[in-house]
Amino acid sequence: MPITSERKKLYPDNWDKISFLTREKADWKCELCRIPHGTGLPNGGIVILTVHHINNDITDNRKINLIALCQRCHLRLDAPFKRPQKQRLNQLFKEK
Repeated sequence: MPITSERKKLYPDNWDKISFLTREKADWKCELCRIPHGTGLPNGGIVILTVHHINNDITDNRKINLIALCQRCHLRLDAPFKRPQKQRLNQLFKEK
């Protein structure tokens, strides 16, 4: 998942190294479903490993707070946090 430019400011300058080391520690496999990075998908895409902040605080980059996940698992874990935000936005548009 690409990091938006607004949120990029919250990540440390060495995020690329932190992210790489997190994925390397996980042996380049999703730590939930164990699918390997680079695996081909039926739709023609490939599995890309991302790094998830377990406590959802993107400024907390302690090793214990980071986990390597495929995009599918990452989206599943983030969904409960994004849903209320999406509902608030929808409500704002309905009020106009």
